[in-house]
Amino acid sequence: MNKISFTPFIIGVAGGSGSGKSTVTQQVLASFGAEMVSVVMQDDYYCDQSELSPELRRKQNYDHPQAFDWPLLVQHVEALRNGEAIEMPEYDFTIDNRSNKTIPVKPAPVIVIEGLFALYDADLRNKMSLKIFVDTASDIRFIRRMQRDITERGRSVESVVGQYLETVRPMHKQFIEPTKRHADVIFPHGANGPAVDVIVTKVASVIGQLNRPF
Repeated sequence: MNKISFTPFIIGVAGGSGSGKSTVTQQVLASFGAEMVSVVMQDDYYCDQSELSPELRRKQNYDHPQAFDWPLLVQHVEALRNGEAIEMPEYDFTIDNRSNKTIPVKPAPVIVIEGLFALYDADLRNKMSLKIFVDTASDIRFIRRMQRDITERGRSVESVVGQYLETVRPMHKQFIEPTKRHADVIFPHGANGPAVDVIVTKVASVIGQLNRPF
């Protein structure tokens, strides 16, 4: 593949679990399509845990920055910046480990990096053109997380509550909330319509400045 003649517009979308990050990402994607927007999901970059038993995997702290494979994530984002396609790992939350499949991601004029710690790593932040933090009330985030983990990940109410109290809540306060200071834009009431519209308008402007279709 030939190198691209411009630097992609990279958007970081961070925020706590259940804050509405995916709503922002999906709205941008739906507005411009997969040919113009590629998405990198930080959730798929949890470290491989094949060496651990299922019981030990379940006990890991998935809300700590060290749970992620940062070198691979940064490497893949740099590759996309350079016009190179990547094979993004696919994480299977039902087994607390990477699956044996990968997800092909093509370079595009706009790249969205979505995740709890999208604004945590300086190397990653330095590649971003726009940094967003989705700020949502903790009770709303907890309810959304519980609904998701029960319906999509086969979790029990007890395990969701236990994890929230033991790791999710304290890790949010210690590591995720402080990354808000790196944001260019903060959505103070979650992924509300007017706030998302502003981002979509900005992305439309960036795409409109391109000299040629990607």
